[in-house]
Amino acid sequence: MVFTAVGLGALVLALLGLSLVRVYDNQLIRQTETELIAQGVVVSGVYRELLHEKIGTGEYGLTRLAPWPFPPAEGSQLRPILPSLRASDDVLPAAEEPPVSILPAEPLAQQAGDKLAPLLVQVGRSTLAGIRVVDVQGVVVASSSSGHGTTLISREEVQRALRGEPRSVLRRRLADPEDAPLASLSRDTGVRVTVVLPVLKEERVWGAVVLSRTPMTFAKAVYTDRWNLTATGLVLLGVVALMSLAAAALVVRPVRALVRQTRSIATSSPEGFEPIARPVVQELAELSESLAGMATALRDRNQYIRSFAANVSHEFKTPLAAIQGAVELLRDSADSMSPEQRERFLSNIDADARRLTRLVQRLLELARADSLVARPSRTELAPLLEGLAERARAQGLAVEPGTVPPGLVLGLPSEVLEDIVWQLITNASQHGGEGVRVRLEADLVPGEGRGRVVVRDDGRGISESNRARVFEAFFTTARERGGTGLGLTIAGSMLRAFGANLELLPPEEKGAAFAVVADLDPAPAPLRK
Repeated sequence: MVFTAVGLGALVLALLGLSLVRVYDNQLIRQTETELIAQGVVVSGVYRELLHEKIGTGEYGLTRLAPWPFPPAEGSQLRPILPSLRASDDVLPAAEEPPVSILPAEPLAQQAGDKLAPLLVQVGRSTLAGIRVVDVQGVVVASSSSGHGTTLISREEVQRALRGEPRSVLRRRLADPEDAPLASLSRDTGVRVTVVLPVLKEERVWGAVVLSRTPMTFAKAVYTDRWNLTATGLVLLGVVALMSLAAAALVVRPVRALVRQTRSIATSSPEGFEPIARPVVQELAELSESLAGMATALRDRNQYIRSFAANVSHEFKTPLAAIQGAVELLRDSADSMSPEQRERFLSNIDADARRLTRLVQRLLELARADSLVARPSRTELAPLLEGLAERARAQGLAVEPGTVPPGLVLGLPSEVLEDIVWQLITNASQHGGEGVRVRLEADLVPGEGRGRVVVRDDGRGISESNRARVFEAFFTTARERGGTGLGLTIAGSMLRAFGANLELLPPEEKGAAFAVVADLDPAPAPLRK
């Protein structure tokens, strides 16, 4: 999200920059247009008054035919002239030098123009704008430079002004612009802004004022306002720098905390087993939580391996010590022993060797259970429990199946469930005492979407002190009968691979009850014919 936001921000800034350059170009053209309109209104007013002195009260000029393009508000006496040019407007071809008029200028207009000409020269020198005044025939009667007696009637903007409509256009410059220094007065642009304003007296057109000027270029405008722009740029640069530092702090701070967490994990420091606080970035939060979980799992696994190794060492040490002691006695005193004594020692060695063999076998089974990989499986409970009951009865065990909901299916492999339930039946027969009876049941766990298989016996039960240790590896009360204490540990490890678990149910009046709890199989049971 951070990199996406930065990329989008850069794209937006680039688009804004292009838009601002375009807007600034428009503003420069409209600024020039506005200046020409202001000058033209003043020149038009002066020329109208000078001409009015010559005309008097008589009718003069042309009837205004075009509507005013900038209608004022209703009831207002204002007649606004608004700038309308944009940098994207069509640029008309360069205007050729105006030809000398065949028709003479209107005499009264020429007299007024002669009086106005010195003022136009002064204005042109100050504003650098070209100003011309034409009569109703389009003949130039006053100019800020040259062109007296020429005609502009062929230009479309002059024609529309003589119909009573103010007009602004962009035209190409007649000469190519030169690369002038930024500090010079020359504006090296390729277009000129031309504004033509009609000279109006009520509803009559007495002539027109033609003004033109090259707009300022973007580079020259930036150079002219360079100090203000530099100050603004420095402020923006500072803001961007602060934002960059803040963004870097948001990302770098949790990264450094993550580095400290990994170092704490490497040194087994307690700080490494907790996720970093306020990581800000979601991906770093997930990575920190994963590292903390992995470190916790490795720590627990390490503690399990150490405890397991200690237990294995203890379990092997006792029979090995017995075998070693018996061998030493036989080596030192075999000649003086009676045949019965030698047989007894040899029987003890054989029994301890068999015990070690069973222990190694169970350890291999535990290793296989720890590395068991779960796979999608389903087992229908009713036929499985019925088959186990028949197998037990065939071996002389009192086992009977109980109630099983029809069609109840657990998400466990049949061979895994069969091995575990048979282990529980064997445990009940070994620890329950003579005449113990075992009952196999199955039911649903209310509200959890899980099912369970319950192996319940009516034997001696499990003492309160042993209930807390019954699932510990190598814990057994039948060591003298060959018990290894790994049966329930192996069963629990196999079930964990499938998300299931083995539970010791609360004690009843007599006997003990274990439950295998697993998820229900979501697939419907196949139809039976």
